[in-house]
Amino acid sequence: MKTASITEAKNNLSALIDGLEDGSPVLIADRGRPVARLEAALESDDGADAGRIARLVREGLARPARGALPLSFLAERPPRADPGESAVDMVIAERRESR
Repeated sequence: MKTASITEAKNNLSALIDGLEDGSPVLIADRGRPVARLEAALESDDGADAGRIARLVREGLARPARGALPLSFLAERPPRADPGESAVDMVIAERRESR
């Protein structure tokens, strides 16, 4: 990810926007501290979503699918929290169990 200061972003905004076509966002920093991120707003129909997913996987924010979802996945009712238990606690417990 390219980094630009606020002054550089102000003076070269058109060039930074043109550079977004390769799918790489620009991090804008104020005295070395990140304050904003400039990224493309519209996705094209030529597989740009696949590029975005690949970027999320590279950054460790998503994991690639291990296979197709079973057909029964959508037929099953989602789990419900027990009275007094929060959904967040359920998610944390599932992650600890590696589900």
